[in-house]
Amino acid sequence: MSKNIINIAIIGFGNIGSYFYKMIESNKKLINLKTNKSILVKYICAKSLGKKRSIRIPQSKWFKDPIKLVKKTDVDVVVELIGGSGGIAKKIVFEALKNKKHVITANKSLIAKYGNELGHIAEKNKVNLEFEASVAAGIPIIRSIKEGININKINKICGILNGTTNYILSEMENTGKSFSAVLEKAKKYGFAEANPLSDLNGSDAESKIKILSSIAFNTVISSNKILKEGIQGIKLIDIYQAKKLGYKIKLLAISEVKENKLIERVHPCLVLDKSYIANINGVLNAIIVDATPIGRTVYQGEGAGPGPTSSALLSDLCSVAKGIVQYPFGTPNELQKKIDRFDISKTVYSSYLRIEVKDKSGVLSVITKVFSKNRISIKNLVQLPDKNKKLASIAVITHKNIEKNFKNLLKDLLKNKFVVEKPTFIRVEKL
Repeated sequence: MSKNIINIAIIGFGNIGSYFYKMIESNKKLINLKTNKSILVKYICAKSLGKKRSIRIPQSKWFKDPIKLVKKTDVDVVVELIGGSGGIAKKIVFEALKNKKHVITANKSLIAKYGNELGHIAEKNKVNLEFEASVAAGIPIIRSIKEGININKINKICGILNGTTNYILSEMENTGKSFSAVLEKAKKYGFAEANPLSDLNGSDAESKIKILSSIAFNTVISSNKILKEGIQGIKLIDIYQAKKLGYKIKLLAISEVKENKLIERVHPCLVLDKSYIANINGVLNAIIVDATPIGRTVYQGEGAGPGPTSSALLSDLCSVAKGIVQYPFGTPNELQKKIDRFDISKTVYSSYLRIEVKDKSGVLSVITKVFSKNRISIKNLVQLPDKNKKLASIAVITHKNIEKNFKNLLKDLLKNKFVVEKPTFIRVEKL
């Protein structure tokens, strides 16, 4: 990009869009210093043009039709801040790239679903597709993997990629309040959406780990169904039991290659309470990257919110303004390889199980026999009786075994006449 003024169009003008606009306006001199280019917000497009906002926007900047906007010849960069993997957001990004506009987006679900196609169009038309803000917001994890450690062989990525779930689990431990009570508090303070299902069930973290996997392992974004479990089934008793056993519970997103096959998974994990990841609390995100020859690198910071997200968007904008067209995923589209999915049933780890049983003589012996039948040995066991309800809670940490055997164990436990509810099963992750 040779001209001195870069015209951008911001499509989507909620909390993120308006904060991003203010950041551009207040940092024009610094942006010019870093890029030798002047940035002009030429147009703004929003669902509701008449909505009351905390900032005044000149009427001349408002544009009603987003599809017509991305085709305008006086727009160099389109910033998509609508969200969602389909609908108008999808149309905008595809049309912008086809019309040879640089695109910046924070839309992880769109990139996770259509990143392969979008990357191909961007490369074909020699424009940038930038999406640093789509994963971990203020943490520059995408640029770090694409550029900072790009010659290293990455072996594993593991981290907390969702601030909502991390806040809930941290608050449950710190306050002793139930999942539902803490969730309502998270909504009140803006740490959770009105409908937080994609956070709670792991879908948000799933999109993010798929994006990181593609960049880290030079692969196309996997369309495989991954192991995904949320935190809705975590109860206070699990947090207390984990603490007694020397662990904390975290929702982790994990990606690694084993036997030339890809493992991607998102689920609650027990991690040792003295480990680094166990002590990342509140809405913070943290990512651990194991690579050769650099070893282990750790990234930590704010994973959401207008400030951190706008920081990532501005970083992408400066990258575009410098005029260097880069491969969206760090590797030419034609050289990104397809990789088979590792059979998750063969994955090996130890696990935590909480089993609610009738408090009767001999029940513990019966339960341990079910473990033995499935060739799973017990490492630690804690039993808490509830005399009033004539029930007992059995918490177990097992030795390592394969996923398949754990699934069979859970089926057998559910059939047992002494087990009164579905057992809680959480994998142990050694970090």
